Amino acid sequence: MRIILLGAPGSGKGTQAQRLQKDLGLPQVSMGDLLREAVVSGSELGLQAKIAMDAGELVSNSIVLEMIKERLSAPAAGSGYVLDGFPRNQIQAEGLDVVLSDLGQVLDATVFMDVSREALMKRLTGRRTCSKTGKLLNVHFSSQQDLDECIEAGGKLIRRDDDNEDTIRTRLGVYERETEPLIAYYRECGLLQVVDAETSADEVYTRLRKVLVGSRVTESD
Repeated sequence: MRIILLGAPGSGKGTQAQRLQKDLGLPQVSMGDLLREAVVSGSELGLQAKIAMDAGELVSNSIVLEMIKERLSAPAAGSGYVLDGFPRNQIQAEGLDVVLSDLGQVLDATVFMDVSREALMKRLTGRRTCSKTGKLLNVHFSSQQDLDECIEAGGKLIRRDDDNEDTIRTRLGVYERETEPLIAYYRECGLLQVVDAETSADEVYTRLRKVLVGSRVTESD
């Protein structure tokens, strides 16, 4: 069972990938995690990635694809995996096709987590962390009771420095320019499934499981 989750920052890809991992035993493969692990390990690919990152540059597609190939060929990925937010552009998508062909693997589905730009802005600009409990909250979506509990416990609602509107608009712009075209790419491949991800995480997960069962992916695969 091999799945790609696509979607903008704030669409909930990571949350849903974690639930699929827990319920179906599918490892979550996140490019960010792979990069951090490779750098910490001091591997050759990790050192190459660190040089680019330290210089403030993007890690090249060739390095990224080599990391993906290593992870997807590992025994832990033998029964399948969930690619969380990878590929990020068409060059990576085409490279992934080559990697999968080399490994003798076939994708079962690509799921696009569909969320409006307005909702994405509220999700990302509204994110807060309670300084006392560490609980993740959102000033637009969390209940007033949850927000008050943090304050009453002596905490503060902390916003990450990069959760400001200018930075988020830039991130969404990069996504729309580079990653959004993959929706058409995977639709043409006959692999695309779309999930309305603008509701609660539980409801989104129910919809996600439904479209996966309705595609070539089933729990018995």
